[in-house]
Parts: sequence; structure tokens; C-alpha cells
Amino acid sequence: MNKKFSRKDLEEIIDVAKGNRKGNLLIKNGRIVNVFNETIEEKNILIHKGIVVGIGKYDEAENVIDVKGSYVAPSFVDAHLHIESTMSIPPEFARAVVPLGTTTAVADPHEIANVAGIPGIQFMINASKNLPMDIYFMLSSCVPATPLESSGAHLYAEDLAIFKDNPKVLGLAEMMNYPGLLTKSAEVLDKIAMFRDRIIDGHAPGLSGKGLNAYLASGVMADHECTKPKEAEEKLSKGMWIMMREGSLTRDVLRLLPLLNDKTKHRIMLCTDDKHPEDLVYEGHINFAISLLLENHIPLPVAVRLATLNPSLFFGFKRKGGIAPGYDADIVVFKDILKIEKVFKDGELVAENGKALFSFNGPLHDDAVKNTINIKPVTFEKLKVPAKNGKIRVIGTRVGTIITDELLYSPKIDNGYVVSDTERDIVKIAVVERHKATGNVAVGFIHGLGLKKGAFATSIAHDSHNIIVAGENDEDMLLAIAQIEAMGGGIAIAKNGKIIGSLALPYGGLMTNRPTTETAETLIKLHKIAKEENRVEVSDPFMMLAFMSLPVIPKLKITDRGIVDVDKFDFVPLFKEG
Repeated sequence: MNKKFSRKDLEEIIDVAKGNRKGNLLIKNGRIVNVFNETIEEKNILIHKGIVVGIGKYDEAENVIDVKGSYVAPSFVDAHLHIESTMSIPPEFARAVVPLGTTTAVADPHEIANVAGIPGIQFMINASKNLPMDIYFMLSSCVPATPLESSGAHLYAEDLAIFKDNPKVLGLAEMMNYPGLLTKSAEVLDKIAMFRDRIIDGHAPGLSGKGLNAYLASGVMADHECTKPKEAEEKLSKGMWIMMREGSLTRDVLRLLPLLNDKTKHRIMLCTDDKHPEDLVYEGHINFAISLLLENHIPLPVAVRLATLNPSLFFGFKRKGGIAPGYDADIVVFKDILKIEKVFKDGELVAENGKALFSFNGPLHDDAVKNTINIKPVTFEKLKVPAKNGKIRVIGTRVGTIITDELLYSPKIDNGYVVSDTERDIVKIAVVERHKATGNVAVGFIHGLGLKKGAFATSIAHDSHNIIVAGENDEDMLLAIAQIEAMGGGIAIAKNGKIIGSLALPYGGLMTNRPTTETAETLIKLHKIAKEENRVEVSDPFMMLAFMSLPVIPKLKITDRGIVDVDKFDFVPLFKEG
């Protein structure tokens, strides 16, 4: 992680810092955002051999850039994300976020690991090399996330061991299976035991009291799932680091704003977790989360600290996160945090005015993550739901969160089968196993999509990424599934027996090598189609659908094996009598 210098290099660095010889780069007339003492300083920055060597009255260098009063800050760190959620392979992800000021990211390759296992993780590591961005990895702890779904791989502690000494790997990623931890699952504890000398990230929404004590005592160190200040306060008081998440669907920065004060600001970080390409392109990345803090009167140095020094301290980046002598020259220049003017990585200008100044030239070695859609033919019979006595359990969505409710409704019945009821906004939802052609298909119903016509499907379905589809009729549901299979993964929209929109994601059914801007434009068109043709009411129906199969976030979800009551961590029948 730290740059290596020879004695000759160090002699040169010392001479440059003392003003006895010219450095490589001088950034002058900037207002430095000092995250160490939380001030703004009008000083020049001297850079040599990729590091900051001096702050103060320097006038000369081989290259001088006058930033004319703009703010100069350390570039940003995303403390936790899934690159796969941007729908871009790592090189295109970097080309999208570096111009937004992010030059370091700590990624959990959980999504591709659930599809392709060890080769999937290796693909992400390989594809992250030779970029002007530091992408580190936490090893996916829950593949599959739970025993309640079918994934493409099953990773045990011994599988993860092969990556432990990789310099790109920092530790163990979010421990979502906290019920397994608390019940002392051997598989879970073996992973924690192996990585207890490293960083272990958490994922425990709502966990408190003695259960939280046990979770932390095992070795978990941070959490990004807090949505309420009270929950985060308890976790902070017990030594956890808190990540304030601002993604596409999960937006928690404003919810957790009351948590941020002089006593807590040193152990809070920013992350995106899951950010869709259109939000990345038209909203921003970590810089967007910072902007929300600034709009709510958080001082600029404090807001920037949450995205720079704090995550660097947590992850052990000893030379990142600040602008000071000896630190990496990873720097952003801006007047408006949402309009980054310049980005420097190791003292090199790598982005300017929203444009990346680099490309990716390395091989991808992508055979292991292509052609991953493997399904048994889905028939009409698989989607039919014979009527029974009682009400049906319906997944109730909520705006702005992936937490759902269990709703009970009297079903609409047609010729002895339960069908979608668009008048009450109750439509059919199904999950099709797509890794090993088991033929598993689970069918349920969902409220809150506002879908009136047709169907849409996606192979992005957290966490095992089977095909998930919602529809007003079975014919269009089957057509959307078939289109996903034909594309090798992606998103498909159907209406009246025709495919009316699609996006191919051939890398694991999750990502594309197309530019992120192009993917974003396609998604915006698909959103428009879903709204106008399918009459969907939620702002991001594809992201919403993708999380309806996530059986670690309460309350009611659906996997390829059935309907899941997350609180009970078990399956429940569609019909509830009485």
C-alpha cells in the first residue's frame, strides 16, 4: 500500500522539500482542505515522485498549476461498495468515478462471487490492476448469503485463504449472516477465525443488546446498515465504525445526520454500497454524499474527512486521506463539490472537468464470468398459482429503502388460479434459478411497483443473482425471462408479447464493458419505457426488483426456493389461513 523509495529517492525528496531543487508539480493559489485540524489553508502544495513533499511558500516546479482559489482536498475513498452494482467492469467503473474525485475504493466482490466463485473474485482483482485508482477488496464472507437461496458457488474459509496474502485484499467483507454467527455456525466462525487478525466488515441491521455484543466480540468492526441514529449510537458506543451510506436505493446520510457531532465524527465514514450507473453519471459518487452534508451545514473539512482520513485510518492506509508531507498526492480540485475540476493520482493529472484522461490497456481474462445464464426451460405451469383458502402474503415495498413489509390480501382468482391484481397494485413476482439449471422457480406477489401492463426481469437479484421477474401476465413474464437468457444476462422489458427494451450485461449477468455513460443512457430509456408502457410508479423499478430476493433484510422476500420471512430466517407459505 505504501510507496517504496530507494535512499537516492529519499535524498531527492528531502532536497525538493527543503527548496534546494525543483519538484515535479506545484499546485498554487489553492485553499487546502486540512482534514487534520479541520481548517482551510491558503498555501501551495509541492509534489514530487507521487507524494506531497511540502506545504507552504513554494514558487517553482517542473510543472506549475494555478488553481485560482479553488478548494484542494485529498481525493475520496468509498469505504464499501459493490462495483457490480454500477453495472460496469472495474476499468469502466474507474473511468466513471475518478473524474468525480474518487481514487480509492474498498470493494466487496460479493455479487460476482455468488455467480462465479473464486474465478469471479480473481477476475475483479485482475481487472482492477493498471488503473490510476486504488481498488482494494474485502473477501466475500457469505457466498451464498444464506441457505435460503441457490447461488452459483459456495465459498468456505479454505477457499478464501488463497487470497489472504494478496496485496489487494484487506480482510473479510460484510458478515451478513449474523444469525449464523450468533448460532455459532462452524462455517461462519471458521471464516472469522481466519481473518480476525485483519479487518472484518459488518452488516447487522437492527442488531442490539447482547446479540450485538456477541457479534462484535467475534471480531466485526464496522457497519453500513444503520438507518436510524439510535441504532448507530449504540454501535458507536460499543466501538464500531459507522459507514453512512448513500447509494441509489439505500439513502441514509440524511437519516443519520443527527449522529454526526464533535464526539462521533472521528469514527464515521461515507460509502455508496450500491450505486446505479445513471445515478453515478448524473448525480455523483462520494462527492454527492459530501454535498448532502454541506447542504446541511456540516463544515467542509468535516464532510471531507468522512470521505478521506477516516476510511484511511480504518483500513490502515498510512499515507492516504490527507494533504501533508509524506502523503500520497491523491488530490481533487473544486469550487463546487459536484463539479470536480481536476483529479490527481500520485501527482499525475488523471481527470479534468468531468473527463477521465486514461484508458485501460490490460487483458481481462474474462472467460470465467461469461456465459453464466444456465436455466431449465420455464413453462406456464411453473408460474401458475393454484388458489387455496386464506389470504396471500404479499411483499410490501417501501420508498427509499430495501426493507419490506408482510402484507395480507385476499387474492384475485381467475379460473382457479391466483393472478395479478393491478387495481390493488398486487402483481406476480417470480425467481428462476439460473446457475445450475435446477428448475427451481418460486412465485409470489408484490405491492408497490405500480406495474399495470407487461413484465420486466433482471439477472441482477441480490444476493445470488438468479433471474427475478415481475409481471401483470405470465406470457410477458416468460418472454422477459427468455430475453435475459438470450443476452447472457441483463434487464428485459416485455409488453403484449414483445420485448420493448433491454440491456445486455454479459459479465456474470451483472456488468458490461460499455462506457458507464452509455449504460446510464440505456437505463434512463428503460426507466422511461417502464413508466410509460408498463406504467410502473417507482423511480427505479429494476433496482427495487433486484433487492426483493435479498433474504437478509427484513421482512418478506422471495428466493428461487420460496417466500422468506427474514425475521424468522425461514420459509413461509404463500397462503396464510385464518
